[in-house]
Amino acid sequence: MKFLIIDDSMVIRNIHKNLLKEKNFSEEGILEADNGTAAFEIAQKEDIDLFLVDWNIPGINGLDFVKKIRALPKYAATPMIMVTSEAAKYMVVEAIEAGVTNYIVKPIHGNVLWDKISKYVK
Repeated sequence: MKFLIIDDSMVIRNIHKNLLKEKNFSEEGILEADNGTAAFEIAQKEDIDLFLVDWNIPGINGLDFVKKIRALPKYAATPMIMVTSEAAKYMVVEAIEAGVTNYIVKPIHGNVLWDKISKYVK
């Protein structure tokens, strides 16, 4: 499996990456981007199996990233988990309408994140 972690916080990216490594996913399959523009470029070059996306990222924000990715046929059904500090109900609804598969509000515990990810991994 190949993951793309998109968050401008290196700490958060490392937390997500370490969780995936603890679950025996290879480091080579865990890609990272600190902004939406770089994430979109990576997604076009790679075949990503699951996205972890923060809403508040530089460049293309998380919501617009989701919309752009969903417009690409190869990612029409790829799982996307929004992991963000944005908790307003209208934002959750907006993200789901844009194509987010699941939504988690930060701060999170690793078990919560893994519960969401495990629904989509092979």
